[in-house]
Amino acid sequence: MQRRGKFDYILLETTGLADPGAVASMFWVDSELGSDIYLDGILCVVDAKHGLQHLTEEKPEGLVNEASRQVALADLIIINKTDLVSEEELNKVRTSVRSINGLVKILETQRSRVDLSNVLDLHAFDSLSGISLQKKLEHVKTTHTHLDKAITTVTFEVPGNIKEENLNLFIQNLLWEKNVKDKTGCTMDVIRLKGLVSIQGKSHQVIVQGVHELYDLEETKVAWKEDEKRTNRLVLIGRNLDKETIKEVFIATVREKQRNS
Repeated sequence: MQRRGKFDYILLETTGLADPGAVASMFWVDSELGSDIYLDGILCVVDAKHGLQHLTEEKPEGLVNEASRQVALADLIIINKTDLVSEEELNKVRTSVRSINGLVKILETQRSRVDLSNVLDLHAFDSLSGISLQKKLEHVKTTHTHLDKAITTVTFEVPGNIKEENLNLFIQNLLWEKNVKDKTGCTMDVIRLKGLVSIQGKSHQVIVQGVHELYDLEETKVAWKEDEKRTNRLVLIGRNLDKETIKEVFIATVREKQRNS
């Protein structure tokens, strides 16, 4: 990093046991700070031959499956060594990855050969992603798994405009206070949060990004049309997630704050 001049791109490789969220937090900075370095995206490589074994491995109580966490945080998944498995085995890997992260883009390859244009310049953490994110969110579905503590994807939509302070309160209760629980009383653990919302007083769609306890709201270049129905779409990836409960808490938080304002 002390080299003179500027880098075109920095690829930071972590170990198989690393938490990408902790690393990402060091580079995910406010654009207003004017940093020369910005977080472009999180990429995860899944071994087609042995990946399923790691993704479905049950850990002792209180521990997170490292492989599942990496998939949950990823913006791009590369399933490698597809030539070493049958189509049936490959489908199981695809299904497992998609059940964890319903929003992620998946590439399949052999010998790690990929077109760099599909890997670099993802813009997964800035307002430019709002242009493509809108279409992605429309197709993301809530996922389910047979493992009790497995990581899953939850998505919901609520129409209308919301106040920014109300949205902040909802996210902070979820990520910081961790006081949102499922029907069994277990705390919902959100690993990744993404969405597009309609904020009162803003003419453009606002993108919501969250990784562990960090989150950010940024106005995109996508303007709401005059006759367009404004709506709020959120995708959450984590453990113990209950779609209906999260949606109810979101609506209750917005409506309660609006009545008191």
